Amino acid sequence: MSIGYASKTLAVPAARMQSVVQRLATPERLAQVIDGNLHALDAALDYQANNGIHLFRISSDVIPFGSSPVNALDWVHDLEPQLAALGRKARRHRIRLSMHPGQYTVLNSPDADVVERAKLDLAYHAAFLDALELDATAKIVLHVGGAYGDKPRALERFASAYGALPSAVRRRLVIENDDRLFTAQDVLALSRATGAPVVFDILHHELNHEPGAPDWRTLLDEAAATWGPEDGVQKMHYAQQAPGRRLGSHTDTIALEPFLAFYRELAEHRDAAGCAGTTGGADTAGRSMPDIMLEVKDKNLSALKCILCTSERGRFTELEREWARYKYAVLEHDQAAYLALRALLKDKRAWPAIPFYETVERALATPVDPGSFRNAAQHVWGYVSDHATPRERASFERLLERDDRRAAKRKLRVLAEKYDQEYLLESYYFTR
Repeated sequence: MSIGYASKTLAVPAARMQSVVQRLATPERLAQVIDGNLHALDAALDYQANNGIHLFRISSDVIPFGSSPVNALDWVHDLEPQLAALGRKARRHRIRLSMHPGQYTVLNSPDADVVERAKLDLAYHAAFLDALELDATAKIVLHVGGAYGDKPRALERFASAYGALPSAVRRRLVIENDDRLFTAQDVLALSRATGAPVVFDILHHELNHEPGAPDWRTLLDEAAATWGPEDGVQKMHYAQQAPGRRLGSHTDTIALEPFLAFYRELAEHRDAAGCAGTTGGADTAGRSMPDIMLEVKDKNLSALKCILCTSERGRFTELEREWARYKYAVLEHDQAAYLALRALLKDKRAWPAIPFYETVERALATPVDPGSFRNAAQHVWGYVSDHATPRERASFERLLERDDRRAAKRKLRVLAEKYDQEYLLESYYFTR
C-alpha cells in the first residue's frame, strides 16, 4: 500500500513544470519546455525516492499539446533514452506512476469529433507511459463524461468507444466515479460491460450516490474485484470537502483526524476480510490495502503527513526534515506552537508524528497577526541580508512597515532565488 499525490511537487524548485501558450508553441520552444519538464519530472522522482513516496500522478501537460497537431515533434523517438531513464528510476525506487486526462477528454460525447480528440488524447497518455517502459500497473484515470440527458445511453456510448480503443490504451485505462453524474454503482456496471478497472473516489461517493447505496467499504471491495493481477494493487482516491466552497472542491491540506479515522476503518475492514497487510499483497479475493491517491492542494505536503502518521515508527530524521521545512510557516502563525514543536522533537526515543502534525495543523489554522508576520519575515530575511543591496534592504523594510505580508513574502522569495538560498526555497514558508 502506498500513499501519493498528484501533478505538482511543492517546495522543490527543480520540480517546477513549465508551460507554453499555443501562439508561442514553435518547435524550438516546445522542445525547450519538454526538456525542462522532463528534468522537472526527474527532480520530482528524486524527491519522492528521498522521502519514501511511492505513488505519483504525472501532469498531462508534461508534453505540451501532446495530442494536438500543434506539437509535431517526434518526442517519443527523439527523447527515447531520456524517457526510458525516467522509467528506470521510477521502477528502481518502486514509484507507481499514473496520469489523469482533463475534463475535455470525453469518450462518451455524442459529438464524434469530441470522441476522436479524446481517443487521440488517451493515445498520447498511453504513449508517454509506454515510452517510460512501464508495465500495465501504470494507469490512465478517466471519468465517464457527460450524461447528455440520457445516462443509460451515455454509458452505452462509453462502452462502445472503449471497445474501439487500441489495446495499448485499454490495458492502462481505469474509470472513476464522479461527484455529479456517474456514481460508483454506475461505474461498476460499466466495468462489467468493458472490463476496465474501477478507481473508487470516496469524496465523490459521499457527494453522489443512489439512495440506499452500499457503504464505501462494500463499494471499495466491489471495485477491488475489477482489478486483475496485471493491473497491480487497487487504487482509490481520497479527498476532503473544502468548507464553504463548491461541492467537490478539495481542501488546502488533508486534515489529519478524519484521514486517520478513515485509514483505521479501512485497515480494520480489510484485515477482517483477510487482507495481507499494507505491503501490497492480496488474499484470494484480491482485497489488499489499496494505493491511496490524495487529491489536495498542498500535494506532497499532505502525502508526507499521511505517510508519516500511518507509519508505526519512521526515521526520526524524516520528522526533523519536515520541521526544517515547516518552521518559518509555523512561526508566522503561532510562536507558541513553534516553541512547542522544537521541544517535542528533542525526545528522539519517541515517534511523535501525530502530535507533531496536530500541532502544525493548529498553528497554521491560527490567523497571522502583524507581529508574528514581521517576526517570521525577519528570521527569513536573515538568510539573504548579507547579500542584499541597500536598495533591496530599503524595499523590504518598507514592506514590513506597511505590514504588506504578500508583497514582503514575494520579495523574500525573489531574493532567495537571486541569492540561491536553497534552504529557504525548499521550506513551506513560501507555499502559503
